[in-house]
Amino acid sequence: MEKLSITRPDDWHLHVRNGAMLRTVIAHTAQQFGRAMIMPNLKPPICTVAEALSYREEILQALPKNADFTPLMSLYLTANTTVEDVKAVSSSEFVKAFKLYPAGATTNSDAGVSQLSGIYPILEALEKYDIPLLVHGEVTSAECDIFDRERVFLETQLSDIAQKFPALRIVVEHATTKDAVQFVLAHGPNVAATLTPQHLLYNRNALLVGGIKPHFYCLPILKREPHRQALVAAAVSGNPKFFLGTDSAPHSQALKENHCGCAGCYSAHAALELYAELFEAENALDKLEGFASLYGADFYRLPRNNSTITLTKQEWRVPASYGEAECTVIPLRAGEVLRWQVVAP
Repeated sequence: MEKLSITRPDDWHLHVRNGAMLRTVIAHTAQQFGRAMIMPNLKPPICTVAEALSYREEILQALPKNADFTPLMSLYLTANTTVEDVKAVSSSEFVKAFKLYPAGATTNSDAGVSQLSGIYPILEALEKYDIPLLVHGEVTSAECDIFDRERVFLETQLSDIAQKFPALRIVVEHATTKDAVQFVLAHGPNVAATLTPQHLLYNRNALLVGGIKPHFYCLPILKREPHRQALVAAAVSGNPKFFLGTDSAPHSQALKENHCGCAGCYSAHAALELYAELFEAENALDKLEGFASLYGADFYRLPRNNSTITLTKQEWRVPASYGEAECTVIPLRAGEVLRWQVVAP
């Protein structure tokens, strides 16, 4: 196949930061996706509808002229979140979900939740008002091996939430293990997962073999090859419980290549091309549209996009970096050749 046209896709898990970094990266997403679910872990975090709409306006102002892109917003769930906050989201046109970060799990998660039992009244309200809970699924105890943090969270915490709130829509964000795949498959249609390019294309060897490579460092961390294979099988299965969420996370080169480098891979520059490469390798290009363009919209109960996007089999070399000065970002596959390219509209 030399050309592939699909319904315009959506990115259901995206970081775009704010300020100069936002202006550096937002065009990449707007060129490929019709919508994106914007993560709220800024400093300070986005915790109210008013804050989310203000942030959304900043994103809109940073978009290229005539961009056909709709940012959708999520709120940062904290110990101070109220039922009134949940009600406000239920009537908002553009704020669509709450994001749960266990305290200390990832970038800017210090305001996250330490005791999940303390937010059960909020989860009850989310279930009542049918608002999705987006979960960074990792425990943070020092005793837990970093490669086991997702599995342990699913077994000891998210399983209880799913049992106590059976109608709550839950997204296991950036799933990384066969355990996460099995968890999603074991529950009903209200439990889904997003899958990222880095976790589908790479195992932990990419991060560790031949020296530590900071631009492959993300959280949850890359896992063993059997876990990657389980994610790939889920992505290409045609099961609507698995859909696209890049978790593209821009950090400056200086902060990534640091004695304590930031967690996150930047993939927005070539997200759809990277997914196409994976689906082609699995002889499953016919399943890419569902995964990228249909299943996420259906889960969020939003209309599917009515425009299309086309990829062609055309090699191009990824730049060594994007941006400049403190906003220099090293992208996934920097300096390498990709085989698919999105055709400019």
